Order: sequence, then C-alpha cells, then structure tokens
Amino acid sequence: NPETLFDELDALGDRGLDPDVRVAERAHVIFPYHRALDGIEEEAKSETDSEIGTTGRGIGPTYEDKAARRGIRVGDLLAPDVLRSKLERVVPRKRAVVEDVYGLAVDDLDDPAAFDVGTLYETYRDFGRRFAEADMVVNAGQFVTDALDDGRNVMFEGAQGTLIDIDHGNFPYVTSSNPTAGGAAVGAGVSPSVVGDGEIIGIVKGYLSRVGSGPMPTELGGVVGDTPGYDEQGEGDDEELATYIREEGGEYGTVTGRPRRVGWLDLPMLRHAARVSGFTGLAVNHLDVLAGLDEVQVGHSYGLDGEELLTMPATTETWAQCEANYRSFDGWEPFDSETVTSEGYAALPENARAYLEYLSDELDTPVYCVGVGPGREQTVIREGVWE
Repeated sequence: NPETLFDELDALGDRGLDPDVRVAERAHVIFPYHRALDGIEEEAKSETDSEIGTTGRGIGPTYEDKAARRGIRVGDLLAPDVLRSKLERVVPRKRAVVEDVYGLAVDDLDDPAAFDVGTLYETYRDFGRRFAEADMVVNAGQFVTDALDDGRNVMFEGAQGTLIDIDHGNFPYVTSSNPTAGGAAVGAGVSPSVVGDGEIIGIVKGYLSRVGSGPMPTELGGVVGDTPGYDEQGEGDDEELATYIREEGGEYGTVTGRPRRVGWLDLPMLRHAARVSGFTGLAVNHLDVLAGLDEVQVGHSYGLDGEELLTMPATTETWAQCEANYRSFDGWEPFDSETVTSEGYAALPENARAYLEYLSDELDTPVYCVGVGPGREQTVIREGVWE
C-alpha cells in the first residue's frame, strides 16, 4: 500500500530519520477498492459464521487479482499510460462485484472514490512519481543477489505464520501468501539454496494464539464469533486463564483490536511448521506471560478415532475432530526480565528451562533465544549461537 508506506516514511522523516527503503518492481499494489471489497466480503461471510479474520487491509483481494493476472504492480505506477489502461480495465469489474454480487450501491459506500478511475489514476500516478524521484524501485531479486555477492549478511523477515500459509495452513482459514522459509525465497526472487544455506529461525510464543474461526484443539475458553460453537461468554477456570493470558500477552489484533483466541502450545502444529520450513533454531517469545502459573500444559499430540497423531491432519474437517493429549509442566515463578536478560539463559527459572528443553527435544532443534518481556532488549540470546 503506497499510501501507508509514504505515511510511515514521512513520520520517520519528522523524527529526523532517513530510512533507506527499496520496493520491488514486481510487488502488487493494494488499491482502495481492494480494502473496500475486503470489508464487504468479510461482512458477508460473518452472516454464515465463515469469516476468515481478515485485517481489512485489502491483502486478500489484491492476491485474487494477482492470481487472476489482472493485478497492478509497482512498476506500472512508473508508467502512467500503463497505469491508466489497467485501471480502466480493472475498476469496472470491481464496481460490478459490489453492485451485482453484493447488491450494494458504490455511491453509498464510505469511500466511493475507491471505484473512480480518474481519482485513482491521479493519486497513484503521483505515488509513482514519488517512487521514481526517490529511486526506490528495484529488481528485488537482483538487488538482494548483488548484496550476497558482495559478501553482505542478508536477513529475510517473514510475517504471520505457517498455519495460515495458503498451501500448508489451516485452509480455508489462511492468508493469501506463503509465510514459510520457502516463501521468503520466492518472494525475494532468490534461489531456494540461498535460504537453505543459512539459518532458519522458527519464532513461536510459549503458548498459542490465533485470530478468526477454525479448529484450535488446545484452546482455552473462547471468543464470541470466532470459536466454533461458542456463542456466550463462558465461566470457569479455562475462561479465567484465557483472560489472564490474553491480557498479559496483549493478545488483541494490532489493526482491528479484536481479542485473539488463546490456548496451550500445540506441538502437532509446531512439528508441522518445523518440517515445512526446516528450522535450524527456535526463538521462543512471551515466556514471561506464563510466569506465575501453577501449571503449564502443552498439547503433545492429538487423539483421533483411537489413534495418536503427532502432527496435524491435512484437512480442516479432520483436524476439527481431534482432541489434544496434554503434558503438564510445573509452573515457574515470576522473574525480573532485566536481570535474566543481563545474566543469560541460566538465570531463567529451572522449570522454565525444563519447558524449553522439552520443546527443543521434541523438535530436535536448539533454542537460540527467549523473549522475556515486550521490549526488543528483553531477549535472552544463548551463548555461541551465531559465532
């Protein structure tokens, strides 16, 4: 979204910063009509309890256009004639979806200009000019490859998680891309061997959270409108524990503010994620959130029709029938994050270390670092990890 990008760059500029940012020429552009359709479609799905839990940023509809080969890319913003031609072809389709599929009048929407070719052309042509003036647009694959050839260290940072991967996630309750290690190579335009030759750090919380509907075998309590079959605010120990974890962990959507569903860590899901991406190390965050609990549980496996499953099923319908088999760990006392960060891994409570070692053993993957607080500096990095 160029509008959001430039807003953030301007905000940084107001603070005296001048970030060196490059944008891939092949990246698909999110337009206002994508965001409008995202909201309309999610509202329609909510009527049948099938909403995905979208952020409303227009990402899904943008990927739909990409797959249908009618998307508009960053490089098109640099060519005004191409931009106008593509908008004249695409925007009438979007208006038709609003009016003929959803039965809404474009003029009655919050932002009718989102479907006006002239307005969109002028706005995004100007974004293209700003990209060009700042020399921000690059061939991403070549740009990264040149950096690697120069001997520079390159970090690919992904978002979201394996279980909402379009191919390997909890379909259809997924995002529209591949937030896996393999997706990093495809998205950046580099060889898979580039990613496979480096470290692949799997980032996981000490418990589980998710947004939207779909199965969650280790869920504690529930969220109205998201947890299947959960229509009223419940009571009891699970509800109290869910509320505690949600509040301590800040488990609310960063864009929507929606409460996230929370539960115990799910090893079948984590084993699946580790296999798909090939973790060489783990970063376990939010360990401080669990401090002070008498007991910490982990969904070690699933039970299904009398069988034990160590990894999640491929279909959502089968997954919904699974019940978690738990392993229990003694809780650990609250600790001072600053002290632990300063003194290192050995300063973590013994029971917390036992919990981490269990995760490491089950995944056959070392724990590289542990998050013990919300600040970036509140991270315990184990000695010798990157030496």
